[in-house]
Amino acid sequence: MTVLPSSSITPTSRALILDRVRAEGPVSRVQLAERTGLTQASISNLVRALLGEGLLVETGERTFTGAKGKPRVLLGLNPRARCSVGVQLGADWIVILVTDAAGSVLARTRIRGARSRNPHEVVQDVASHVNVLLGVAGQERNIVAGIGLVAPGALDLDAGSILSSPSMPMWEGFPVREAMRKASALPTLLDNVATAAAMGDFWSGAIPNATAHCTVYMGASISAGLLISGSLYRGASSNAGPLGSVRFQGDRRSGLTLEEVAGPRAVAERAREAISAGRTTTVKLSDDNDPFSDFAVIATAAVHGDPLSVALIEESADYVADAVLALVNILDLDSVTFAGPSFTTAGSLYLPVVEQRLREEAFAALKHSVTVRLATQVTDAASVGAAALMLQHSINQPVATRSV
Repeated sequence: MTVLPSSSITPTSRALILDRVRAEGPVSRVQLAERTGLTQASISNLVRALLGEGLLVETGERTFTGAKGKPRVLLGLNPRARCSVGVQLGADWIVILVTDAAGSVLARTRIRGARSRNPHEVVQDVASHVNVLLGVAGQERNIVAGIGLVAPGALDLDAGSILSSPSMPMWEGFPVREAMRKASALPTLLDNVATAAAMGDFWSGAIPNATAHCTVYMGASISAGLLISGSLYRGASSNAGPLGSVRFQGDRRSGLTLEEVAGPRAVAERAREAISAGRTTTVKLSDDNDPFSDFAVIATAAVHGDPLSVALIEESADYVADAVLALVNILDLDSVTFAGPSFTTAGSLYLPVVEQRLREEAFAALKHSVTVRLATQVTDAASVGAAALMLQHSINQPVATRSV
């Protein structure tokens, strides 16, 4: 397709238009000008180009401005214009899924994790599953934006590799982005899990009015993804948000990190200690000491009222609330979301603890409320967000300039 040349058609302005349409649903050109601050002329050029690419469609709906006003045609996102692949690379599990341009999941699978597997073998395995899922979803490769790949630990986004990952040491220094690009023959970008989860929240339209947002992600580790005025905050090396590394001082767990007092492994360890000491509980822990399956069992028992499990989860939630409170006060947040597999069952128990702490102690609450919620896709937030990052990267580029 031909893209109309215009000095106003830039990646930034394309992003503004598409993000507003995606977040708010059908809107008119006049509303887009009001929401984005762009001129009517720029809006006309941008919309014409995006309609030509098939990314936007005229919905057939009209909105009226008055008895003599000309009805305004409403614009919507075309979900079938492109699709994207999200891959969450984890030590215990790898989640692979395909989404449409609106972020709806079209196909999904989960395979064995990367903790002790050869990186080259894993990349080939993932690429094979990507091909299968695209077929299952009925998506042609010519509309695939690419693969959004997210991984735990500290990343080198310039090199496309993992700098440090305690749960996957075999992957440190491995050029995973380039390896995935070659194996899949698809454009690939690399990012961290919390950043992806935050973008997934934004892309889903769950937080369209948030000015300063944080997604707290808990899987094997705990991290935070930050969105300020709709833009991701990455930090100087794109490794902002390792919340689990925050150390506590001056209490009975002085000097320990958030992960060491509140993470799944810490909760599982305290459960074993309590059971060994004779505490009564309905919990049956794993024979192989798997802390993540143990945490899931404890969370389920807590939801059903098991006293020991409730106490363990509430202790973890108290520490998480301390960390969230600090973030809210430092960054003046107005929105916090919880995402990640560890919150799938336990999230409903963490939320009220955090909400109460923020109501009582957050400086931000003196001026505005702080919304606390679970992510729309709690378990798959990072993989859905990874696909959203790749979609945004692709959609922000006109067809004439896209490199595949």
